Order: sequence, then structure tokens, then C-alpha cells
Amino acid sequence: MVVYDLAIVGAGPAGLSASVYASRYGISNVVIGGISGGLTTQTHEIGNWLGTEKISGYEFAQRAESHAAAYEKAEIMTTLVDDIEQKEDGYVLFLSNGQKIQAKTILFAMGTKHRHLGVPGEKEFVGKGVSYCATCDGFFYRGKTVAVVGGNDSAAGAAVYLGDIAEKVYLIYRGEKLRCETFWAESISKNSKIESVFMTNIKEIRGGQKVEELILDNPYKNSEILKVDGVFAEIGSDPNVDLVKKMGIELDEQGYVKIDPSGRTSKKGIWAAGDITTGSDKFKQIITAAAEGAIAAHSIQEFLKK
Repeated sequence: MVVYDLAIVGAGPAGLSASVYASRYGISNVVIGGISGGLTTQTHEIGNWLGTEKISGYEFAQRAESHAAAYEKAEIMTTLVDDIEQKEDGYVLFLSNGQKIQAKTILFAMGTKHRHLGVPGEKEFVGKGVSYCATCDGFFYRGKTVAVVGGNDSAAGAAVYLGDIAEKVYLIYRGEKLRCETFWAESISKNSKIESVFMTNIKEIRGGQKVEELILDNPYKNSEILKVDGVFAEIGSDPNVDLVKKMGIELDEQGYVKIDPSGRTSKKGIWAAGDITTGSDKFKQIITAAAEGAIAAHSIQEFLKK
């Protein structure tokens, strides 16, 4: 069984950043994740990564993976971790591909998973008009009418992206005004194809073979029925901590992994970084995730020295 100094569970910005730093410290490491880049790959445009004015999420993820893989001390495995067993000298990880590996330390960096609307019809129409990724599925709605649900940066960014593809975009939000960056709000106001619908929730998604209409809790233009060809849910995310819970690691009341300033969790030999943690004031950004990964790698280096 292959033994690594560090197993990084999660291949998003936090995990890949930690890998780069670990490699430069001379720490043998393996990054384990389903998709390199994580949810970053679903981002239409990244405009706040220092030194890069504009880049697509997919390209950013590809560059990050290539950077981490360039070091001899690193290995990247496209699979998932099903279970972890603690040993006297570290941990054994059981992978979805049937392999087992051993590591002296672990860094959890699994990020978050999309939050669902939880309304009738949502589950039935996934892949038939219900989507959680505008950059993945937007192409199929060229010249059609779609709705984006949410008021955050992700929702606003999705609306802007779809505004260049679809004939009409409804941005449905339960609040009185969007809570996205000013940049996105101004981009929306400049696109006549995007129409914001405030103080409104979706009660139900209806259709035949595919999505045809949304039932609203607040009538819009004197009707609670909104005709659309597709709906994109961008209402936030929840920490992906199922594996962390199995390890008995302490979480906060919202389900985020509690860490100290160095990224340590409540369990010896295990760190966490990125969107699953209580770090960075829960400011879920690529730059904060990457920073937490770097900090954790530094702490792990000090731990392994001892």
C-alpha cells in the first residue's frame, strides 16, 4: 500500500493550493477528488483572482491542476474517498476505485454542494429543465426563456451568462434587492433581456416531458404562472461534510468544520481548508480557499517535522 505524508481530500482551489505548497515543502502528497477545480469549473467568469483580470472557471481549474501536477511530490487521483480508518501511524483511505492508500496526515477540502429548492417538481425535472450549473447547461437554452433563482453572486453571474444565450432571463429572488457584487448588478441592469422578479419564491415546477412553467408565491404581472423552458437554481450551497462526520470531527451549528487559525480540526493529524470550514469568516471565495490551503500545508509541514 502506497504511503503519503499527506492525503488531500478534495481537488478544488483549497486542495490544489495545499498540494502546491506541500510539494514545495518536500511533502509527498496525493490529491483525491471527483473533478479537479471542484465547483470552480462551473463558474462562468472569475474576475477577482489577483493578477488575472478575467478567466473562465474551467480554464482556471485546468491551470490549477496543471500547476499542482507539475511537482514530483504530488499525485492527483480522479476518484472519491468512501471511508477512512485511523491507524497508530496515520490513516488508511478506502477509495471508490477500489484502491487503498495510507497517509500520515489528512487535509479535508471538499468544498460545498449545491443547495436545492425543495419544491414539488424539482427532482422530477432534473436534467429536463432543472439545472444547477448555467455554464454546463446554458447552451441548450439558446433563444429560449429561462429563470435563475437566487440573489447572490452565483445567481447574478448565471443570469448575465444566460443573458448572452437565452431570449429571456427572469432572475427570481425572495429579497427586495440583489445581494451580489456591484459589478454583477450593473451588468444585469445593462442587459434588457434580464428581468428581476423580487419578493418572490417558486412554489412548484410543472411540465410534461420537460419544464414548462413555474408557480410563484407572489403574482408577477397579475399571474402566479411564469412560462419558462428551464430553471437554474443558484441559492447557495452547504458544506460537503459527510465524510468528516464519520470521523467524529467537531462541526459548528451550521455544519461547517471548526478549525483553528492553522487549519487544524478537533482530530489529531487532520486539517481542513476552504468552503467547508469556519475559517475566513465563511467568505466563500477562491482566494480565501486557496489561502486556507496554503496555511494548512504550512501547519502540516511543522507537524511532520516533529
